[in-house]
Amino acid sequence: MKRPDLAQLASKYDLIIVGGGITGAGILNEAARSGVKALLLEKDDFASGTSGGSSQLVHGGLRYLKSGQWRLTRDSVHERQRLLTAMPDLVEPLPFMMPIYRGEKPGKAAIKLGLWLYDRMAGAKTSRWVDAAEALNLEEGIRDKGLLGAMLYDDACTNDARLVLTLIVQACAAGATARNYTRVEAVLRAGGRVRGVAVRDADGATRELEATVVVDATGVQAGRLSEGGKAPKLRPLRGSHFFFAHQVLPVKQAVSWMHPRDRRPVFVYPWENVTLYGTTDLDHDGPAGVPPRMSRAEADYLIEGLVHQFPTAGLKAADALSSYSAVRSVVSRGKARVSDESRESALWSEPGLVGVTGGKLTTFRLTAQRALRAAARQDSALSHSSAEATVSTKLSSVMRTQTRSAEEIAIAGTRYSVARVRFAARHEQVVHLDDIMLRRTRLGLVLPNGARDLLPKLEPVCRQELKWSEQRWREEERRYLQVWARDHAPVPAG
Repeated sequence: MKRPDLAQLASKYDLIIVGGGITGAGILNEAARSGVKALLLEKDDFASGTSGGSSQLVHGGLRYLKSGQWRLTRDSVHERQRLLTAMPDLVEPLPFMMPIYRGEKPGKAAIKLGLWLYDRMAGAKTSRWVDAAEALNLEEGIRDKGLLGAMLYDDACTNDARLVLTLIVQACAAGATARNYTRVEAVLRAGGRVRGVAVRDADGATRELEATVVVDATGVQAGRLSEGGKAPKLRPLRGSHFFFAHQVLPVKQAVSWMHPRDRRPVFVYPWENVTLYGTTDLDHDGPAGVPPRMSRAEADYLIEGLVHQFPTAGLKAADALSSYSAVRSVVSRGKARVSDESRESALWSEPGLVGVTGGKLTTFRLTAQRALRAAARQDSALSHSSAEATVSTKLSSVMRTQTRSAEEIAIAGTRYSVARVRFAARHEQVVHLDDIMLRRTRLGLVLPNGARDLLPKLEPVCRQELKWSEQRWREEERRYLQVWARDHAPVPAG
């Protein structure tokens, strides 16, 4: 998937999608498989916003049953099962444990009922009860005081940035076009209808591109391209997470529990050879366009919850390898409590434009299909097929034919190799070093100090594949380390 020059883009497309997160990538993928001439434009890097900072879970959302979001839970469970079959290299089963304690809510009966419904929706029974002794044998670090037992059940996890990129790569292999670091400055209108977009490249070059329909899939910024206030009111919510080295928090499966302060669910689980812990869920009041950052109060909250459930681990915020935050584009229904807001997607339209926002990572395909149906109502030529993808992207076999065998050895403590970095630099629209370190791979999140010690080993690969001079490498190195320190260095608790 080479990055096309701005001048190489066609002058007109059936569909131009603005936004390179999971929603935009899903729409591009669905459109390409239907033979629609589609272009995706992203102002930064693919998956550099919300879709690269999720909890990495592909799940039904057990807690949504409590708030009556039955359809969302059902759709999510069905999509989880579909993704486990369709994308087994990207979506992996994840066993969950939910310890139950004497005198605490929700109790055993409520959890069993919720998981019975969960199993019925999935069409397979995975949940079961274990007593306290077996629960402690399965996860010996959990709090044992008052432990009655635990409910076990199955969900799934992914690498969200890799999922987004895979959908885009598949779409481009099927005839679509995608380009990152390309800002849509404005939509073009004529005769009361949106006719295309005006874009600007990072180097200042500009173009005007025509489209039958433009799709606004810009997440928390959705609505910027619309007129007349048709876009829904959004409630930006921030979720923050820690990564710990697996040896300091060696959980064997996902463990979910209620935070002692507010009885919100939090969780910890093994991911990419480290341990992921999250999440917060609170109103985000940061300025638009500024990357979100875990606050000190969030760090305090998360560590309080971790100490409560894993009292012998003795962990502090400073013990984390890294942190990350993202802002979710939740459509506001005026709920007082953040957790009561719906995670359903919302759709709006005007002549020549369709907008879509909200929704869950798990249900990206359903959201994409809704958006394309709305586009097809404006032009029947945009109607799409719901057939499963037939384009294969077997990355490992391609890499073996293009990289040296010594480079395929995994970098210590990670799932990644130098060969993976070389492949990304050559084929995956890398513009900056942070694209490689934080999204094409997660090396900057899963190794200490943002993988600073690894950079000299990666320098010759990046310089060779990206044609960077020594000065450009130094600039990119400085840029990446500044981004890591600003957005991902562990936030010390107060």
